Amino acid sequence: MVKTATFEALLEGLIPDGEGGFVFKLEGKNYRLQEKDEVRKIAEEHGYIIIY
Repeated sequence: MVKTATFEALLEGLIPDGEGGFVFKLEGKNYRLQEKDEVRKIAEEHGYIIIY
């Protein structure tokens, strides 16, 4: 199965954590991020092809 996501859609999933970082949820897993660009790496680890 091919999974795709736009980078913009991934960024929309970021929730500020109140401490200068973000919480990001993908496929039932929660991640704490310091920078927005980290969503790309996480999505790729889940097998997503990122569309820019």
